[in-house]
Amino acid sequence: MFKRVKEATYLTAEKAWSYRAILRYFYIQHERMREFLFPEEIYDYLRQFDAFQEYTEDALHQDLDALEKWGNVIARQELGKSKTIEEFKKRRFRYQCTPYTVEFERMLVGLERIGENFGGSLERTQFERLYQSLLKIEETIQPDSSESDEECAQIWEDVTTYFRQIIKNTADYMAYINSEEVEERMQTEAFLVYKDQFTTYLRDFIIALQGTALQIQDLLLGITKEQRQLFFEKVIRHQGQTFRFEEIKEDPLEDLDGTWMSLMAWFLGNEHGESEYEMLQQRTNETIRRITRVVQRLGERHQHFRSRKKDYLHLAKWFDSMESVDEAHELSSVAFGVFHTRHFFIDHIPTDDIYVDVWDEQPMEHQTKPRIIKYKEKTRAGAIQSNQVKKEKMMQKHLEEKRREKKLIEQYIVENEIKVEQLPVIEAHVRKLLLSWIGKAMARKDRTIKTELGRKVKVELEKDRVILHAEDGVLDMPKATFQFLEEEVRQ
Repeated sequence: MFKRVKEATYLTAEKAWSYRAILRYFYIQHERMREFLFPEEIYDYLRQFDAFQEYTEDALHQDLDALEKWGNVIARQELGKSKTIEEFKKRRFRYQCTPYTVEFERMLVGLERIGENFGGSLERTQFERLYQSLLKIEETIQPDSSESDEECAQIWEDVTTYFRQIIKNTADYMAYINSEEVEERMQTEAFLVYKDQFTTYLRDFIIALQGTALQIQDLLLGITKEQRQLFFEKVIRHQGQTFRFEEIKEDPLEDLDGTWMSLMAWFLGNEHGESEYEMLQQRTNETIRRITRVVQRLGERHQHFRSRKKDYLHLAKWFDSMESVDEAHELSSVAFGVFHTRHFFIDHIPTDDIYVDVWDEQPMEHQTKPRIIKYKEKTRAGAIQSNQVKKEKMMQKHLEEKRREKKLIEQYIVENEIKVEQLPVIEAHVRKLLLSWIGKAMARKDRTIKTELGRKVKVELEKDRVILHAEDGVLDMPKATFQFLEEEVRQ
């Protein structure tokens, strides 16, 4: 595993220019299903390039000997079809490139195509294809399933192929959009032309990812270890039919089970932290926020250089038309704001509730520290205080609020339904709760979620518009119906 890879020597050798040209020709012919090449045809190929005009056949034989020593080509002596006495006396070889060489050249061709930038993409269809392949696995592990070993092996091949494509494409694309070159392009005015297309691309990917990934998570959790091993036994039986001279030492079941655990860790996470799926969501959302900040800065920069002469003249005429100073003061407060105002920022979070309004929060205290180099805060040792009583009070208060919210929301339920068009003037937090249910339901294919109240709700939206009246305002929204589903009692 950690041995020196001598087959890669030709890439950094002093005569890499000739070694690479020779092996590139071997790779091209290998892709055309020609395995054995004679030195004469290799020499004719090289002579078409300007760098090989002074290249001799003896130099070619020396290069082929070096490549054979490094394990890049295999020489086989050609005993028949000698046309002259010289050919009969001289040992004639034909050459075949090794698997290492083919993979090296295939990798180099791919690198040459992508250039110095990362490739990759955020393909929504790959997650859907992976989900469909996993659904087929779920069907094959059923007792009445009749899929053959070959069909099971093909399904597993599809799963691993789509999973590898997802890992490679998403990782490469994230590296691309976070590269220095993309960062520089985003700082230019030309980026404004592509911002909508770029944001739509990321947003559509996130929406499709959330819907499909949640289905994949449910499916992975529903397949037990015993069912998985029965499926893998069929795959191993089919793989064992492939004839090999060499003996395979690795345990195929351990290899297949390791790939499955990697698939589960990618979507569900492991004991070491969050899943790659959640990290991909966070990084994509952060990219959208970064685009928004860049566009805002570009807009401010554009606004800064725009002439506001006409605006100031219009404002001056407006002030001139005022009949009293009091009216001018009122206009000034709207146009320029309040003068001599100080704004303080307190690095303190009074509550974790995201639905609390600013005017409902308690005032925060700010302690101004003297700007003196030698100033140091006084510290003194203190005992550890138990906050158990305070925690219990906070817990009781939280549970009481939840019970009050549950009682409040239940008064709007009629025959296990809440219809927005039939609601009276509702409380502000009830409005926020209903909107949060709609947002969560839109991310699921069946539009069904489990609420904070512990009940399943199915949300149905219609094209018609209705007016929702709340204590904090009026909301124009689609006609929505919340159906509370009865829980099935498991035996």
